[in-house]
Amino acid sequence: MRYFLTLILSLCCLTTHAADSGQQRAEAAGQSLIGTPAPPVVLKTIDGQTIDLGKLYGKKAVYLKFWATWCVPCREQMPHLQRTYEEAGPDMAVIAIDVGFDDSVEEVRKYRQQVGLTMPIVFDDGSLGEAFHLRVTPQHVVIGRDGRILYVGHEANARLDAALLAARTSTPLPVAPPKTATVAEKPIGIGDSVPDTSVTTLAGKSFPLRDAGKPTVLVFLSPWCESYLAKSRPQLSQSCRSMREQVEVLAHKRSDLRWLGVASGLWAARDDLAEYKKNYKVEIPLMLDASGTLFRSFRVMHVPTVLLVDAQGRVTRRIEATDGDLAAALPR
Repeated sequence: MRYFLTLILSLCCLTTHAADSGQQRAEAAGQSLIGTPAPPVVLKTIDGQTIDLGKLYGKKAVYLKFWATWCVPCREQMPHLQRTYEEAGPDMAVIAIDVGFDDSVEEVRKYRQQVGLTMPIVFDDGSLGEAFHLRVTPQHVVIGRDGRILYVGHEANARLDAALLAARTSTPLPVAPPKTATVAEKPIGIGDSVPDTSVTTLAGKSFPLRDAGKPTVLVFLSPWCESYLAKSRPQLSQSCRSMREQVEVLAHKRSDLRWLGVASGLWAARDDLAEYKKNYKVEIPLMLDASGTLFRSFRVMHVPTVLLVDAQGRVTRRIEATDGDLAAALPR
């Protein structure tokens, strides 16, 4: 989505500036959603409860908060979320949605117990983030009693509170016609062919995902993994660093392979990716998956993840952060 400020990658600076850039990014992401019918999706909580949003529209307001356990502003806003849930009453459903990116249900349960969260919690597989144009964490989505999206934002401030009040106190109206439900495509797995399409790199060049001449190495990454997660997820931060260093060395040695870094669009814009490239002296081509299309297509929910694609365009291997030596996995 559109940008306002370059994402500050250091932990302390990110905490200081996240409110400004996060609000701008969330508003930009949600601009096309405001006033439109919310998708009538069915949610499954981490406790096995089923919540059919489509059946709530027209009866009560809905407040969805997208968050992650590693997200500093998410943690800072949790008292507001818990208080909102406790005060919502029967006229508003409050649901916490963990974005699922570099997180786990185990971590969510642990955090819930630590801070005493009592609202329903959903662990997203990426589909909810896609439906509600997720670009930052936290991201708030407020849906009115008529089933239309009323507000999208990032900060827990007076604007959010005003939107929640407006959603709760408005007179229920006939439910707006729901958006046509789309059938989720099967994720591309081992043995499947990658899409016969091209992406545009940070340098403005076209990069075909299929190439009959050479195998391809797709490196899924996040520009802020090494720095932002250094304290909250040190092992993951080190995995991101280790994979980046391995890729840079191997890309020089293995010119028989094509290399492409695919950066997540969560908390990242083109300027952030350019800064990442400059700071870490990354030489392989990079592209920003701003809408998350490639991450969803390959069901990548953790970074770093590396996919090996043969010269015929078939995925031959998937390497997660904990899988170790990349060199040994490359085709001979």
